[in-house]
Order: sequence, then C-alpha cells, then structure tokens
Amino acid sequence: MLCGAIAEVRAAHALLSELDSTCGDGDHGTTMLRAANLVARCVERSSGKSLEGFLGDVAWTLMGLDGGATGPLLGSFFLGVSESIGSGNELDARSLAEAFEAGVAALTQQSRAHVGDKTMLDSLVPAVEAVRQTAEAGQSIEDALRAAAVAAEKGAESTKKLVAKVGRAKYLGEKTLGAQDPGATTVSLLFKGFHEGLENLEVQRRQLHVEKS
Repeated sequence: MLCGAIAEVRAAHALLSELDSTCGDGDHGTTMLRAANLVARCVERSSGKSLEGFLGDVAWTLMGLDGGATGPLLGSFFLGVSESIGSGNELDARSLAEAFEAGVAALTQQSRAHVGDKTMLDSLVPAVEAVRQTAEAGQSIEDALRAAAVAAEKGAESTKKLVAKVGRAKYLGEKTLGAQDPGATTVSLLFKGFHEGLENLEVQRRQLHVEKS
C-alpha cells in the first residue's frame, strides 16, 4: 500500500506544486516528494519489524519533515494508525477502518481545521468513512480501499467550491474559490496508491497461484 502511495506522489509532485502556487508557496509538491523518498527508505528498512514499529517509523519520519504542516499532520495520522494496530500484524477491513479512524483522531488533535475548511480533511474524512461503510458491509480490504480512493478524489475535487479558512490561504479569502487544495489532493493520491498497491499485489498472488497450479 505504501509503495503504491509513494509512486503516486512521485508521479504527481509537479501537479501538487502547481496547485500550491495558487494559494501557497508553490513548494508543496517538492515537500511531498521528499516525504515520499523518506518513506521509501522506511520501507527498505522495514524487514523484521512489526507493523506497529514500521508505521511508527513512517510517522516519526513525516513528523520531522519541514516545509509546511502537511508532513507533520500526516505523521500524526500514521502514528494514530500505528498505535491502533498495536502488536497485531494482520488486518481485515474492520480493523483497518478502526486504525484509519484512530489516525484521523490523532491528526485532528494537532489541527484546528474541520471538514469544509479547504484542507486535507476534506479528502481524508470521506475516505475513512468509506472504509468504515465498506467494512460494515462485510467486504474486503481491497473493496474498502477502492471505495476510499473514490471518496478521497471526490473530496479533493470538492475543495474547489470551498473558501480556505485555515493556514496561509485563509488570508486570500474568496480568491481561493476554484482552486483545488493541494493537501486534499495529496491525501487523494495516497488512497489511490493504497488501493493500487494492494490491487497489484493481489494480481501478482493470483498469477503465482495459477503458475503453481
């Protein structure tokens, strides 16, 4: 899942900076590219670690990232996910929903933003809600992440209709109408990558099963 997310951010970092140039410093994509490369190193060093320990490494790596609030806020999200998982190393759709919900709770403790303020929460909250709804319907993690990716993309697109209420962009007021929030777009990319990463893994597993049979 994380490898898929890394690939999406790397591919779209120029777009993220372009979006940020409308209401910010124009460096969001560069910052997220650095974040993706640092998380990739965490993946490379993950062998032998528990899921909690691995995600904790990802969390603290992101929280130490300079260049705006997005890295530290995403770090808070992953720390909440890590602590929710605890010593368990297996997840189903329900436990994934619980972990993501814990991540949102951890993030919102560090942020004064709410849904509707034109921030990453406008993408993150609908995505996590989609995971919960899909899990309650008894569907798989892959189904849950597919639904989350769709919800996150719609959430990011919805920020075009919002006026920024927090951060530096709030000082631009009505001028932020029509611009898509870069943080929400980053979250959309993450969930798209989560789904595609897992989907590609499942394809590889099915291919291996066919070859063995």
